[in-house]
Amino acid sequence: MGPTTDVIRPRNLDWKRAAALLYGDWGTSKAYVIGYAFLAMQFASLHTIIAVSLITGLVGINYLVVCKHFPDGGGVYSAARSQGRTLAVIGALLLIADLTVTASLSGYDALKYFFPNLANIWVPGLTMFAVIAFGVLNSFGPRHSGGLAVALAIPMVLLVVVLIAMAVPHLTTDLAPFPVGHTKAHAWGSFVSSILALSGVEAIASLTGVLKLDPGSTSEKPQVAREARRAIIPVAIEVVGGTILLGWATMSLWKWGHSAFTPEQTMLDRLTEDSSHILRVLGEEFGAKWLGHGFGAGMGIVVGIIVGLLLLSAVNTAIAALIGMLYTLARDGEMPRPFLALNRHGVPKLPLIVATVLPCIVLAVTYTDPDAALATLGELYAIGVVGAITVNLGSCTFNPKLGLSLLERALLGFTFLVLFCVEISLAYEKHLALFFVVIVLGIGFWLRSLSHKASGLATVTVAREMAEMVSDETVRRLRPRALVEGRKILVCARGVTPVLKYALNEAHLHKAVLCVLYMREIAVLLGGTQSSEPRRARWQDDPQASAIMTLMLKLGEESGVCVQPIYTSSTDPASTIVDIAATLGVDLVMLGSSHRATMARLLKGNVIERVASNLPEDIELVIHS
Repeated sequence: MGPTTDVIRPRNLDWKRAAALLYGDWGTSKAYVIGYAFLAMQFASLHTIIAVSLITGLVGINYLVVCKHFPDGGGVYSAARSQGRTLAVIGALLLIADLTVTASLSGYDALKYFFPNLANIWVPGLTMFAVIAFGVLNSFGPRHSGGLAVALAIPMVLLVVVLIAMAVPHLTTDLAPFPVGHTKAHAWGSFVSSILALSGVEAIASLTGVLKLDPGSTSEKPQVAREARRAIIPVAIEVVGGTILLGWATMSLWKWGHSAFTPEQTMLDRLTEDSSHILRVLGEEFGAKWLGHGFGAGMGIVVGIIVGLLLLSAVNTAIAALIGMLYTLARDGEMPRPFLALNRHGVPKLPLIVATVLPCIVLAVTYTDPDAALATLGELYAIGVVGAITVNLGSCTFNPKLGLSLLERALLGFTFLVLFCVEISLAYEKHLALFFVVIVLGIGFWLRSLSHKASGLATVTVAREMAEMVSDETVRRLRPRALVEGRKILVCARGVTPVLKYALNEAHLHKAVLCVLYMREIAVLLGGTQSSEPRRARWQDDPQASAIMTLMLKLGEESGVCVQPIYTSSTDPASTIVDIAATLGVDLVMLGSSHRATMARLLKGNVIERVASNLPEDIELVIHS
C-alpha cells in the first residue's frame, strides 16, 4: 500500500456568495415570523417581533466568534465534537430535524405566496410533490448555487426596501393593547413561538470550510474571520432591521379598521386569514393605499413571485444540506456504511431517499388538521433550529481550549442560557415538537449503534497516558517521511487509459516519482473538510480504484518506477487537482483529454480548462489525447 495524502477542500467561496447563501435561508425568516407573532398576540405583537429580532442579532454576533474559531466548517457537528462524539451527533440530529422542517415549511409557504387562495387542504399534498421534485433534481447532484443565491437575494432585498418605503408614512406609535384574555404572562409564550427568525444562521458555520482565507493566513493555519464578518454583518442588519420595520408596518394596520385591498374584511380578519403570506398582504395593502386596488394587486403578484422563488430555493438547499449532513455522519462512522453508497452522479443514495422522505412524513402530519398546518410546522421547526444553535453555542462556551476572550465567552454563555430556556419551554409546551425530536434522536442513535456494531467498535476505558500514545497527533509525529524526494509527476486516472502508459514511460525516463491520483467525485454538500475525516477512505475499498492502483504498482515495480497511489473524494475535481499538485510540489501534471458530450461539458464544466487556468506557473501541464 502506497502512502496517502491529506487533501484540503478548495476555498473558493467569497463573502458575497456566502452572504447570499446565508440570506437564502436566514433572510426568508421574515416571510413567516411576523405571521407567527401576529397569530400569538395579534396587533400587540410588536414587542415580540423586536425581542426575537434582537436575540437574532445577538446570535449573529455569536456566530462571528464561532466562525473565527472553527474555520474548517462542519457547523454544530464540528463545534460539539470537541466536547464529545455523542454531543456532536445530538447536535447533528437536531440540525437534521431543523433541515427537515425547513424543507416542509419553506415549500408550504412558497405555495401560499404563489397561490394565496389555494385551499389549505391541498397545500401539504402539493408541497410533497414539490419536495419529491427537488429530491429527483438532487439525484443529479447539487448545482453550484452561489450565483443563483445572489440572483435571488438581490430582488428580495430590493423588495424589502420598497415595502418599508411604502409603509413609512403609515407607521404609528399608537399601537394596539393586548388582546382580550392575554396578559404579559403570554409574552414569553409569544416569544418562544416566534423564535423562527434564527432559522438559517447555522448555515454560515457550515460554509467556513470553503470560505476564502483571510490575507496572511495559510491552509495549515486557516483564518476566515474577516470573510465571515463580511458575510454575516450585512445579512444580520437586513434580517433584524427588516423584520422589525415590516413588523411595525403590520402592527400599524390596526388603525385602518378595514382592509384597503378588500374593504369588505376587517384588517384583523384579513391578517388572521392570510398570516402565512404576510409580506404579500403588506404589498397588497400598502399598494392599494398608495395607488389603488390595481397597483395593490400588482404588488401582491410581484411579492408572491420573488418571495415564493426564494422559499423554493430554500427547499432545494435544505434537501441538499440534509444529504450532506447524513453523508458526513456516515463518513465519520456515525451512520451505517450503506449511507456511503453513491449513485452514478456521485450522490449518496440512502441519504437522498431519507432527505426526500422525511419532509414528506412531516407534511403528512399536517393533513390531520390542514387549517393548523402553519402552527404545527412552526412548532416542529423551532425546537430543531433552537436546539442545534444551543448545542453549538454551549459547546463553544464550555470549551476551555478555544482561547475565547472574557467578552466573547460572556456573550456566548448569555445567549446559550436564553436559548436553552427557549428550548426547555418548547419541549414543555409543544408536545408534538418534543415527540418529533425524540423520534429523530431515537432513530439516529439506533442507526449509529448499528454502524458501530457493524464496524466492530466497542467502548473501553483506558488511562490517559495510553490514550495519548495512540492519538492521531502521536501517530503523525512518528510516521516516517517519504524516502524518495526528487522530480514528481502527477497523473489523474479515470480508468486504464493511454495517459497512464505515457506517464509511466515519462517517470521511467526521468527517474521520477509517479503520483497516481484517483478521484471519486461526490455530488453532495459536505459538512466539513476532507482532511478532518477520522477514517480516511482507502483505494483498496473502491473496486475501480483498486484495479487501477494494483496494476500501476505492479507495472511500476517491473519498470523500477516509484508509484505513489493517491485516493480522494471531491465535489470540485478541478480545484482538488490543483490543490494536490501544489501540496505535493509536483513538477508535471498529466491529464487525459475529455471525450464527454457537449451537454455534459456544459453542465459539469471542463476540468482541463479550469486546471490549466489555476495551476501554478512553476507546474507544467501535459494533456494527453
